[in-house]
Amino acid sequence: MGNKSVLDTHALIWYLEGNPKLGPAARTVMDDPTSEMVLPTIVLAEAIHIVSRGRTAIPAVADLFRDVLKDSRIELAPLTLGILQQSLVASTVPEMHDRLIVATALHLESLGHQVEILTKDRSMIAVALVDTIW
Repeated sequence: MGNKSVLDTHALIWYLEGNPKLGPAARTVMDDPTSEMVLPTIVLAEAIHIVSRGRTAIPAVADLFRDVLKDSRIELAPLTLGILQQSLVASTVPEMHDRLIVATALHLESLGHQVEILTKDRSMIAVALVDTIW
């Protein structure tokens, strides 16, 4: 099975904005036309919230949807029972949204994929349950 990169909210938004705060290694992965990126539903929900509050250079939620949907490399990962079960393994991640991102990665690993999370979030990095790139 292939390598999959799970996106966190900063990675998604900063990539779509072209923001220089995006880590160079994460940008390399996201620029690669062969990358397989997984977008947890919780990340999309957080991004919608941030865009709708005007806290990003993305002008509207419709633009966010357009950009996500037009990128065939992005696979939306629904919140499933399997992911919720993996969130119990990731209980050392203190914030629920981050825990579900890690749980998504763990679930993909349980299916045989090689996985990394594109994140700068120290709590996801510190627990070291999944490889991270920034």
